[in-house]
Amino acid sequence: MRDQLATGPEAAIVCGDMNIAPTDADVFDPEAYVGQTHVTPPERAALAELQKLGLRDVVRERWPAERVFTYWDYRAGMFHRDLGMRIDLVLASAPVAGRVRAAWVDRQARKGSGPSDHAPVIVDLDEAPDGDIGPVVPPPSAPAAKRGAARLPQSRSRP
Repeated sequence: MRDQLATGPEAAIVCGDMNIAPTDADVFDPEAYVGQTHVTPPERAALAELQKLGLRDVVRERWPAERVFTYWDYRAGMFHRDLGMRIDLVLASAPVAGRVRAAWVDRQARKGSGPSDHAPVIVDLDEAPDGDIGPVVPPPSAPAAKRGAARLPQSRSRP
């Protein structure tokens, strides 16, 4: 992928389920993820290598301080308690990132019967319907719960 990005077209997007939360701000509680995947230094270093090639995280650029999640485990009502993480990313080269007018996560698509455990990440280039924020603004995820107050379902058996 590095070679493709280095020699490919100047306008590029790498997007999808990366299974990496870029920072601690991208998980509901960093303490809950100690010893888990998605947050390890090697995973984050691999993502940082892509970003060193000039790729920008266009969702985080639009929502720099908000809790925006794209994934919630099915178990233990994680979605309804908004205990998620942001692991679905849209990374764009400067020419594409400069065209972004809106970027958001469609939480509504995650609701209902039989949904995915991921919500779609949507990016509007050049012309969003209402100018800048898109037709569906992600209601910022709920305020952070007290650290250590919630655990991942797979961690229930651990002390």
